[in-house]
Amino acid sequence: MRKLLNTIYITNDEAYLCLDGENLVCKINNEIKFRLPFDNIENIVCFSYLGCSPAVMGKCVSKLIPINFVSPNGKFLAKVCGETKGNVFLRVSQIDKFRECGLMLAKNSLAAKFSNSIQLIKRTIHDNTDMRNDEQIKCAINVLLNGIDQIYEADSVETAMGIEGNCAKQFFSVFNKLITNPKTSLTFQFRTKRPPLDPVNALLSFAYTLFTNEFASALETVGLDSYIGFLHALRSGRSSLACDLVEEARCLVERFVLTLVNLRIITEKDFDRQISGAFLLNENGRKKFLSKWQEKKRTDISHPYLKQKIPFGLIPYVQSNLLAKYVRGEIEEYPCFLLK
Repeated sequence: MRKLLNTIYITNDEAYLCLDGENLVCKINNEIKFRLPFDNIENIVCFSYLGCSPAVMGKCVSKLIPINFVSPNGKFLAKVCGETKGNVFLRVSQIDKFRECGLMLAKNSLAAKFSNSIQLIKRTIHDNTDMRNDEQIKCAINVLLNGIDQIYEADSVETAMGIEGNCAKQFFSVFNKLITNPKTSLTFQFRTKRPPLDPVNALLSFAYTLFTNEFASALETVGLDSYIGFLHALRSGRSSLACDLVEEARCLVERFVLTLVNLRIITEKDFDRQISGAFLLNENGRKKFLSKWQEKKRTDISHPYLKQKIPFGLIPYVQSNLLAKYVRGEIEEYPCFLLK
């Protein structure tokens, strides 16, 4: 269990929630693990299939505390809440806030993305000293640094996205150099999305999709509309806001993919090549990827704003919660995720 920003996260998949008077009680194998008064709770996110008792649901409904059920893999399943009294106002505030401050949110998000990309490159350089004088890497870092300055001079989201496109191109121009294990046969030339034309691109696309879906689930738990974003254009069927929040956290996905490749956890045998030329993870490859992804989500990471360690898997939920607090006016600025 984690309590962050007055939201209770039940991360143990064997946990069961029940009611004791005015208290929420969590049991694992019939042993009480914690007891909390409902007055201290704003939201509950439950990653457990066992769920909670009907009495807990009724109590939360009466106190307007949403209970969100998410699978252990991060897929949003359902929400139990009372009469809609808050979310409609939150979504109206979301639209108003994004219209008023959308450009600044976009600038901050992309600046955070560029900064995190630099940190990702520098981490590889730190572990491989022979790369410190590589001119191509130096050039990419300079472009990303200049991008941070340029992004705040942009007068529209379209201009900002143009700067992002140039920075992304420079970042991926050196991505193959971050694959440092000479024994791996997997290489990267340039970013291809639809379809991914090499195994590394297939890994990146698969990981981005997983992370975006988890952000969409997280946004649902805090009552924000994941289809109304501030950076990506509105498009029917696309979770634009989830895509927006993923931008600042892409570095985590990219680091994860590099780890899989450099440690040879994933090899060329884990892919199938389609007639179209696209590469996709085969069944064995998906199993290995998802197993390592679930392990990664259980590891702790220091959150730069909360100043505490949280499970990697809760990052989408914490960032979504912070954005909701910004939209409601509880904090003056949305704190983007920044690697230190």
